[in-house]
Order: sequence, then structure tokens, then C-alpha cells
Amino acid sequence: MIFRKGELFCGPGGLALGAKWAKVTDENGNIYKINHAWAVDYCESACKTYRRNICGNPDDPTVYVKDVKDLDIESLPPIDAFSFGFPCNDYSIVGEQKGIEGKYGSLYTYGIKVINYHNPLFFVAENVGGLKSVNDGKAFIQILRKLSEAGKGYKLVPHLYKFEEYGVPQTRHRIIIVGIRSDQNVEFKVPAPTTPDCYITSREAITNPPIPADAPNHEFTRHKAKTVEMLKYIPPGENAWYEGIPEELRLKVKRTRMSQIYRRLHPDYPSYTITGSGGGGTHVYHWEEPRALTNRERARLQTFPDDFIFEGSKEKVRQQIGMAVPPKAAKVIFEAILKTFAGIPYEFVEPKWNIEELLKSNEPLQSLTN
Repeated sequence: MIFRKGELFCGPGGLALGAKWAKVTDENGNIYKINHAWAVDYCESACKTYRRNICGNPDDPTVYVKDVKDLDIESLPPIDAFSFGFPCNDYSIVGEQKGIEGKYGSLYTYGIKVINYHNPLFFVAENVGGLKSVNDGKAFIQILRKLSEAGKGYKLVPHLYKFEEYGVPQTRHRIIIVGIRSDQNVEFKVPAPTTPDCYITSREAITNPPIPADAPNHEFTRHKAKTVEMLKYIPPGENAWYEGIPEELRLKVKRTRMSQIYRRLHPDYPSYTITGSGGGGTHVYHWEEPRALTNRERARLQTFPDDFIFEGSKEKVRQQIGMAVPPKAAKVIFEAILKTFAGIPYEFVEPKWNIEELLKSNEPLQSLTN
């Protein structure tokens, strides 16, 4: 069985690559896999990256550079599967957490419009872990209710995935909501972690195998001399607020001291979360060399293969990588969905939240998760 998948807010194709990698065969030899049908993103560079790597055609007409607010959803080709990592700006702990009232907070409703019209057999929605806490948890519950009621109705399984437990060399925690159409006689289970006790370290991800000097997206950043000197005093795992930095090299800031500012990786642990937003000091820093990581090194921490080439300026590429879903983790989730439809058993864990309790509750989310 082949599922035709559409995607909103597709970015460079992290979810799509994971879906492309996913493939299972049932006991009768029937193959279950996911094929690209269409994808939409407002960023032209991200769409170029998606066309090149997911479609294999730089001119593929099924990848649309479009603001979802201007998108004619009814004109999109039919789909059996749908994914959308709706913008996290208003839900992230790095931002102001304005929630649904924020500029980007309501963009999830365009995913619901797609579901209402196309009624896919399943969907995958992704957002940051902070989604569960903004607006006292009411935003999360509202989104879940609307998703469960969309189209023909959906059975939801929301879970907080810790991607370092799924082979990603990065402590990246994301809420994934899997929805199975209510008329499908199958039940999705959260796939069990694949590397729960053996995390992949940042050193292993970046150095094994070594990245060739001429690898694509491997340009080094030219830092100011003062920045280089400051980094030399910061031990692995520490940041710009480390007490051992000489006074003359310290940052002069009065605002909140964010922990990732000039934070160096610790080579023996997974990376901290790679982001696509933020200015200087947020680009992730090598544990030994006094410099920011290259985009190719960042891509490795996000589990993109070295032959996945990102299009656009260096800064556009940085944003694409930081905002993507790690394809290695996405593959595990899509594979579990395919096994669900194929009737193939797999190891699972209980979801973070009981969906029935969430949907019937009028209480703040915190009271349901303590």
C-alpha cells in the first residue's frame, strides 16, 4: 500500500525524508510506504532544498512556495497522509510564548483545513515541547480538540518524544501528534525508544566519519578576534557566563542570560538543541576548536546525511537545519504508523498524555501531568 503524503510548512524536508526512508513489508509480502504528493512552504530556499533532495527534481511543480494564508487547499492533489510542523515561534521557550494569540499561533488551523478537505487516513503534527505549557496548557488542549474533530474525526496519540532516545545526537524534545482516521480499525502506539541507554554523542556524530573539507554546506564562520579568545576560555559544555572567562572578554549584557549563548558542545554527550532562530552566540560551538559549527556539522546533529544538500545563503541554510525535524526520528514514527496499518507488531511505550482525559478537561494542563 502506498500512502500519498502532502505537507504544510515543509521546510527543507526533515519529516519528508523520514517518511521517504520508512518502508515495511507484511507477512504476505505487501509493501507499505509513503510517497511525496505535494508540499508547501513560504521559504523559497527551503522549497529548493526540498525539491532537490526529496523530489530529485529542482523544478518539481508539486512543491509550492506559498504563504498558507493564500493557499487554495482545494486545488491540491488528493492525499492519504498528511504532515505539518506548524510554526513554533509562539510556543517555544526561546520566544515570548504568546501562544494562540501570537502572530504564528493560529497557523495550525491551516493544517486542520487540509484535514477537513482531504480526510487523509493519518496525519502527523509536530511542535516544540513548550506547546504544552503556553496559555496554561489551554492552547494544547484546544489544538487537540480541533484535530480530533477535523474531517471524519481522528483518534489522536500525542506524545513528548525525546529524540536523543531515538538515535538523534541531540537533546531535542518535541510534541508529535499522530492522528488515525476514526473509521480505520487500527490503533497507533508510541514506538519505543531505539537508543534509550546509549545516546549518540556530538563527537561521534560530527567526526565519525570525518567530514571532507569540500563537503557541501561546510563553510566556516569568520569570528571576531575577541570572540575567538573568549571561546578559548570556555570549557566543553559551558557557555558565555562561565566564571573563568577574563573580565575584559566577558559579554556586557543586562538582559536574561540564555544558557545557549556561546555554549560549547560536550563531546561525550548529545548536543543541546539546534535552533534556527537567534543571532550571534546561538550557532552552537565546537568543544575543542574556538568556532561555531559549520552547517554541515549542524546537519549531522540533525541526522541529515552528507549527500543532503541545502540550498540558499549560509544563514538561510542555518535556519532550515535548525527548524527541521530530524529525519532519523521521523523515520521511526512513520515506520510505526506503517506497521500499524500493516498489522505488524512493534515495541511501544505508553504516551505522555491520556488523550481522553485531555479532551474532556477544562483544567490547566499542568494539573493533568504532575
